[in-house]
Amino acid sequence: MLRVANLNVSIGPIPIIRNASLDLNEGEMCGLIGRNGAGKTTLLRVISGLLAPTAGSMRMEGADLLALAPHKVIETGIAHVPEGRRLFPRLSVEDNLRMGAYIPAARKKFAERLDYVYALFPRLKERRGQLAGTLSGGEQQMCAIARTLMSGPKLVLLDEPSMGLAPVIVLQVFDLVRRIRAEGYTVLIVEQNVSQVLKVVDRAYLLEVGRIKVSGPAADLAASDDIRKAYMGI
Repeated sequence: MLRVANLNVSIGPIPIIRNASLDLNEGEMCGLIGRNGAGKTTLLRVISGLLAPTAGSMRMEGADLLALAPHKVIETGIAHVPEGRRLFPRLSVEDNLRMGAYIPAARKKFAERLDYVYALFPRLKERRGQLAGTLSGGEQQMCAIARTLMSGPKLVLLDEPSMGLAPVIVLQVFDLVRRIRAEGYTVLIVEQNVSQVLKVVDRAYLLEVGRIKVSGPAADLAASDDIRKAYMGI
């Protein structure tokens, strides 16, 4: 579905991503793990069109993403749940969801998509008129994911969904991740909570200082002594 090859990204004179390549298959959930500053968020931002690479190629179902204007990337089926959720705090839950359905194809199916996300996340329906900024941290992440699903995506990019949340809420967030996986979405998830993310993904890529150092089945990475010591504190 998604193929990224030999991607290089610099911000000013500073190289952030170096010759990174990854593939995602339809219906698969992949993790992108690594320390702070490794370039994980930058890589997601490039895939979703928010940043331009300096070299390399990206294709989504054969479509050349680098040939598209950034606002057209979402029309290929790529949707991004950003780090920190980035909700509109003074808008209601439902108005935030409406913002996720702004592309023409999604606007035509707004009522249908709204019913779908409310069925998937009943708590949001209960809070549909509540200001998004007054939701709990877990509910805000739920709203951010639901807003992304309003576009009817094929590939969901999740950036640090557990960031800044209490441990009990982190477990709830990973339950949300499992739920969208069960709905058949292809997912690429960036996450610092390595032990948790390796429990829910099929495969993972380890990014170190902008380079893909290791990739493979999640079970193999979880069993690696090097990764357990460096990233899981075991």
